Amino acid sequence: MLQRTSLSVRAALLATLATIPVIAQEGATSHGTSPWNRFRGPNGTGMAEGKYPAEVGPQQGVIWKRAFPEGHSSPVFSDKLMFLTAVEDEKLYTYGINRDNGEIVWRVEAPRPRRTKFHRKNGPAAASAAVDNDTVAVFFDEYGMLAYDLNGKERWRMPLGPFFNIYGMGASPIIVGDTVVLPCDDGKASYVIGVDKHSGDVRYKVDRPNAVSGHCTPVIYEPEGEDPQFILPGSFLLDGYDAKTGKRIWWIRGLPSEMKSVPVLLGDTLWIHGFGSPQNNKGRQIKIAEFADAVAKMDKDGDGFIGRKELTDRRIARYYQFLDLDKSGALDQDEWRLCRLSFASVNAAMAVRVGGTGDMTDKSVLWRYYRSIPQLPSPLITNGVYYLLSDQGGLMTMISADKGELIEKNRVGEAGDAYFTAPVCGDGKVYLLSENGLLTVLAAGKELKPIHSANFDEPCYATPALVDDKIWLRTYGHLYCLGATK
Repeated sequence: MLQRTSLSVRAALLATLATIPVIAQEGATSHGTSPWNRFRGPNGTGMAEGKYPAEVGPQQGVIWKRAFPEGHSSPVFSDKLMFLTAVEDEKLYTYGINRDNGEIVWRVEAPRPRRTKFHRKNGPAAASAAVDNDTVAVFFDEYGMLAYDLNGKERWRMPLGPFFNIYGMGASPIIVGDTVVLPCDDGKASYVIGVDKHSGDVRYKVDRPNAVSGHCTPVIYEPEGEDPQFILPGSFLLDGYDAKTGKRIWWIRGLPSEMKSVPVLLGDTLWIHGFGSPQNNKGRQIKIAEFADAVAKMDKDGDGFIGRKELTDRRIARYYQFLDLDKSGALDQDEWRLCRLSFASVNAAMAVRVGGTGDMTDKSVLWRYYRSIPQLPSPLITNGVYYLLSDQGGLMTMISADKGELIEKNRVGEAGDAYFTAPVCGDGKVYLLSENGLLTVLAAGKELKPIHSANFDEPCYATPALVDDKIWLRTYGHLYCLGATK
C-alpha cells in the first residue's frame, strides 16, 4: 500500500468530502442534443447523470456486443446514433451506429492521401467526433476535417496537413454554436482553426507559436453576458479564445512543453495537469544558455545551428528527436528558444480561475501539485476530489480539488498494465479502463479500493462513454453496450 497521509488525516478528509454533493454537469454545457456529444462527454468533464451499474464485464451486464474495426476514437452520441471512426481494409471511415443494437446505420469513407508514422499508442482514427443537433464533425491526421449531417450525407471536407507531430495528431474537434473548432498543434506550424459547420468556410485560423506536439481537446467557457470562449492547453500556456472570432483573450503560464490531457471546467474553476518528461519533474530543471551564446560555444562546423553531435549536455541530447521539430538535423534559433522553455518547465497539476484579460497567471492560479503527474489520462473531478491516474502501473492519486492536498495514493490496477484512456464517472462510481482491457470500478470520493473489476482481454485505447444508464465501451475489435439486464 502506497499511502502518503496518515489514516486519521485521510479519514478526516474523506469524511469532509463525503458531505460534498456529486458534481455532474455544473458549469458544463453539452452544446447539443446528447449529454455525451464530444470526447469525454459533457464539456470534457467525463461526468454523467443517471444510474450506472458497478458490476459489468465481457460476460456480465452485456446488452449487446458487436465486432468492430480498429480505431482509438471514443464513442459520442446524438439522440439516436453513436458515432465512431475506424480503419477498415486500409481505408478511413466514419460510422453512424444504432444505439439499440449496435448495427451500422451508415458508413462514409474519408480520403487517405498519405501515411503518418504514428506512435504505437496512437493511430489513424484517433480523434473522436463532435456532434450537435444536425452535424457530425470528424478529423483524421492523414487527411483533415470532414462534416456530415446525422444521416451521413457529407457537407464539406477540408484537407489539412501534413503535420509534424512526433506522435501523430490526437486532438478532437468540438462544436461551439455553429463553429467547429479544431486545434492543430505540431512541431512546425501550430494553429487553431474555426470553421462554419454548415459551409466549411474558415472563420479564423490563429497561429500558436509556442505550441509543439499537443493533443489537447478544448473545453467551452461561457462567461455571463459575454460570447462563448474555448480554453485550450498547449505548450507552456493555457489560452482562452473568443469562440466566434478566434481572438486570444487571456492566458496562464506554467504548463510543461507537451500537453495531452483534457482540462475539466466546473463553474469558473478549471483543473489541468501536464507531464513533459521525467526531466521536467520539480527540481530537475536545466538552465540553458541563449542561442547566440550556445552557438558561440557549441557550433563546431560554423553553420550557425546546433547539431546533435555538437550538444555538450547529455541530458539535452537524449531528447534531441523531440527538439528538432522540423527534422532538419540541426536546431535553429526558434527550436532552441522552445528547448530552453521546455527544460525550464515543471510537471504539475493545477487549479485556476478562468477568465480575465491578458496574462492572468499571478491572479488566477489557485494551487499547484507536483507528484505522480499523469501524461495521458485526463483529470476527473468529483465529490471534491481530483483523481490523477498514472500512465503506468494503475497508480491513482487523490488530492483535494479545492486545495490540491494529498488525500491518498494507491495502486488500483495491475502492476504491469498501463493507462491511455481517461477516467469517467457516473452515479457515484469511477470507471477506469486499462490498455490491457482491465475495467476497474471505484466508489467516487471513497478510499482507493476497487469495488469491482473485469478483464475484457483486448487492448483498449478509447475512453468509455456513460449515456442513458449504459456504459459504452470500445476494445481493439469490439463494441460493448453494458448495463443492468433482467
